[in-house]
Amino acid sequence: MRWLLIGSLVLFLLCGGFLLTPSPVDSKAWVAPKPPAMTGAYAPNEILRQAELLALGQVYGPEDTTVGADGVLYAGTQDGKIIRVYPDGTVDTWLETGGRPLGMVMDEQGNLLVADSGKGLLSISPEGDTTLLTREAAGTPFRFTDDVIVAADGRIYFTDASSRFGQQDYLLDLLEMRPHGRLLRYNPKTRRTEVLVANLHFPNGVAVSPEGDYVLVNETWKYRILKHWIAGPKVGRTEVFADNLPGFPDNLAVDSAGRYWVAFPSLRNPQIDAMHTRPWLKNLVAKLPDSVKPKPEEYGLVVAFDATGEALVSLHDTTGKHLQEITSVNPHQGNLYFGSLHNDRIGKLSLQAIPEIGKRTE
Repeated sequence: MRWLLIGSLVLFLLCGGFLLTPSPVDSKAWVAPKPPAMTGAYAPNEILRQAELLALGQVYGPEDTTVGADGVLYAGTQDGKIIRVYPDGTVDTWLETGGRPLGMVMDEQGNLLVADSGKGLLSISPEGDTTLLTREAAGTPFRFTDDVIVAADGRIYFTDASSRFGQQDYLLDLLEMRPHGRLLRYNPKTRRTEVLVANLHFPNGVAVSPEGDYVLVNETWKYRILKHWIAGPKVGRTEVFADNLPGFPDNLAVDSAGRYWVAFPSLRNPQIDAMHTRPWLKNLVAKLPDSVKPKPEEYGLVVAFDATGEALVSLHDTTGKHLQEITSVNPHQGNLYFGSLHNDRIGKLSLQAIPEIGKRTE
């Protein structure tokens, strides 16, 4: 009986301490739309399992990729490295940023532009010299520099997914469900950074339309893609491009045929959608160790959309054994390259392997 009383007292103190400990989030309620049926363009298949695996076992977390003019593939890893994969399959470490390189793209001068989650927006010369372009806008420092793209006029569009939580705490940003993110633009000529759209729920991937009249940005936590006009009669206006997506959209890119390719690191999670209506519950869950918080399903998913926001085709790995937690998809010379936040490989798939596209090249 004595040990039972002692055990009960310890349990009471532990529970009381847990409940009284302040939560790291101040959650807001949100009602998620009912997930779309996985039919039609979203119907499951195993096309991703046909992808060639590059740098297998030689990288960890190649979140985004880009290909240089010489055919060398670049990727940023979880431990802060930027690696290169040569056409013959050789892999080497080019440099370390001292942060966490996420989105990346080459500019016309051959510089590698990198959205480093902790450092800010970087430019790395072909010789490996790193320059910090910008790390704050409107007086607010970046906490989660995420994706980047260069427009034809040289201006750089990028996202700061959260001004409150860093990359390691992205789940807290999801649970809090408050608009801490921004879409930004950097002008290399004036070195000025401006906020195009504020109050976004984890803005992630970004892409400029082929005509240069609008920018697409994924609003990950709300399962949607926004369109922000940067030219023409609608300049400055933001509207929904695609809504109620089947998962959490991450990076996106446009190919030469005008298709927008979107990576989904995870399908929708019913537990998270249910919790969103109960802020008190999310505040409690945020205090739990990461090991017991909801985790993404092992699944690979990429979806292509047309210029009107309609889904054209989806690529799946339903087991997640070949490619999973896909965070980026980049078209280049008839192939798609897939990055991942935590996987140890980069995927490469020919567009010819996709039945709906067939022999039409990028």
